[in-house]
Amino acid sequence: MDSQDSDLTKGKPKRALNLYNLPDLLTVSEVAELLRVSTLTIKRWGKRGKLPAIRINSRGDRRYKKESVLWLLGINPDSASKI
Repeated sequence: MDSQDSDLTKGKPKRALNLYNLPDLLTVSEVAELLRVSTLTIKRWGKRGKLPAIRINSRGDRRYKKESVLWLLGINPDSASKI
């Protein structure tokens, strides 16, 4: 097995995110991809209150509401759901 194969088996397969068909809760990586910033930036924004996180388990994994992410993008969540 070469290094490329091992990279493909790490983690979950990526899925393309459609801006207007997002899940209600997004992971740190998904939000970072949408906003084109690093995952560390997303976590920092959470600490500063710019993008509040929901902690979902005892490990403290973060999820972000779709509405909060859309507001950061300057999109009204109500109008996004109608498209």
